[in-house]
Amino acid sequence: MAEPKVEFHPLFEAGTKDIGPSIRHLDEVRAVSPFFFELLAVIIGTLELNRALKGWNAPANAFVTDKVLKEEYYPGDIGFDPLGLKPSDPAEFAEIQTKELQNGRLAMLGAMGIIAQELVNGKEIFVNLGLAADRFDPSSVPVQF
Repeated sequence: MAEPKVEFHPLFEAGTKDIGPSIRHLDEVRAVSPFFFELLAVIIGTLELNRALKGWNAPANAFVTDKVLKEEYYPGDIGFDPLGLKPSDPAEFAEIQTKELQNGRLAMLGAMGIIAQELVNGKEIFVNLGLAADRFDPSSVPVQF
């Protein structure tokens, strides 16, 4: 049972070729959109600056008050909740925040396992499981190693 080819993807030219294992996908992003990662870095830097300005005292104030974080700031809570899902109870918020952190860590371990497996033999995860045919041509990726 082979996985059907995706005809449209916003970042990859998937209709014209098989881009192979997930460890090669970022190479394809760089080839299709050369400034994607620079733009992503600027966006992340802007968001982090906003978080720092919201939660941290200015260096001069931190030396005077001996506190680095502002009194009204709870780490991780920047006030962004457009759907109103954030619990109003601080204990419940801390519990939900811990659950989300644990879920993210578990997802990173799962992704790490898939990437490590692909680094071992260069084959996609579904090819190793016998669920898809090996159609990937390593010479088709823009960066060769």
